[in-house]
Amino acid sequence: MKKKIFSIMLLTSLLFFNSCGVNNALVANLNQNSTQVHLTTNNYKTVERITGSAEVDYVLFFGGKNRKQLYENAYADMVNNANLMADSKALINIVTEEHIGGVPPFYYTRTITVSAHVIEFVR
Repeated sequence: MKKKIFSIMLLTSLLFFNSCGVNNALVANLNQNSTQVHLTTNNYKTVERITGSAEVDYVLFFGGKNRKQLYENAYADMVNNANLMADSKALINIVTEEHIGGVPPFYYTRTITVSAHVIEFVR
């Protein structure tokens, strides 16, 4: 009897301490720039790592932006944080991460975060 009560308590506690979130990372090159940069020699230095994010809430599957608009807003936020106009800089290693959390289908939040490294050319 004690084992049965203990197992029920354990399963109940696991249910309450479980996260309702799902993560996904896209490491593909979704960046379609026409400029090609060859990094064969040591003529650059890594300046910083920047991120940009955007999120939207859904209630009963109804919500704001779709996934493409959310990605575009996160990418624009990242580029604004990069300060690329000052010197000869470029974005490399662009990674897109997606997190869906909440209690679907009643309420959930989709967050897309885009991150990259900023390099600066020294020669």
